[in-house]
Amino acid sequence: MTDEATAFVPGHVTGFFTVERTDDPTTTGSRGGGLTLTDGVRVTVRPAEETTVVLEDVSVEIDAVDRVLEALGVEATVIGETDLPIGAGFGVSGAMALGTALGANAVFERELSTSELVTIAHGAEVQAGTGLGDVVAQAHGGMVLRLEAGGPRTNELDGIPARPPVEYLTLDGLDTADVIGGDTDRLSAAGGDALSRVVNEPTVKQFVYASRRFAREADLLTAEVRNVIEDVTAVDGEASMAMLGKTVFTLDTGLSEAGYDPEVCRVDPTGATLEVGTGGNRNELLDGPDRNEQ
Repeated sequence: MTDEATAFVPGHVTGFFTVERTDDPTTTGSRGGGLTLTDGVRVTVRPAEETTVVLEDVSVEIDAVDRVLEALGVEATVIGETDLPIGAGFGVSGAMALGTALGANAVFERELSTSELVTIAHGAEVQAGTGLGDVVAQAHGGMVLRLEAGGPRTNELDGIPARPPVEYLTLDGLDTADVIGGDTDRLSAAGGDALSRVVNEPTVKQFVYASRRFAREADLLTAEVRNVIEDVTAVDGEASMAMLGKTVFTLDTGLSEAGYDPEVCRVDPTGATLEVGTGGNRNELLDGPDRNEQ
């Protein structure tokens, strides 16, 4: 047993999705498309007599994290650090669940494979009602197309071979459980159509277009988000809404050109990474002093 282990898990922006439910949380999930971000969550796991979870120096309850630790049969202190907005469509709960699985596996020497750990984290988040596809994408990295629902054993993945700059502007959050827990027929129909469009034309431009069309057809666009998207369109940019949060994202510099002051990062190429014993910064480990500039 080691004293602690730290994992970096990229943030994840979902552009469009369907809801696919079974009796098994590891095969329940979503088909859809999204992108992982070089902005993410660092999760540190330490052995403890009683489980506690801290996110940005605040003690919190994250059901998905508790379920991961229960599945591994351990008690731990879990510490999450992130600059991402919480509850705004960046997959922070999924990142905490996956980072906990990776860290606890190392600290407690469970010797489980990546596929097994991702399956545990995915199932935990499904049961918690906080996400359906973030974990699988966050484990993979890049611009991910999830062609089948569920964890890594059932989810066939494809992707868009690009690593564009990302700008995002968060206006407010949305309750994921309220959206995915209700009637999702209309949403799933729009998500299936968007996925087909991007599979047939796997480009960055088509991804953003399909995402924006999905948000409109699924009736998820809010007035505030729509106004920002229209401002970006007015300067010949392409923008859409992050699922599920009142966040606008562009895969270019459209928000800046429209006069906003967005956060800036890039698509993460690697996916979740264990940093045991490195003591290093994610940017330094992967790309040098500032991997967002690569």
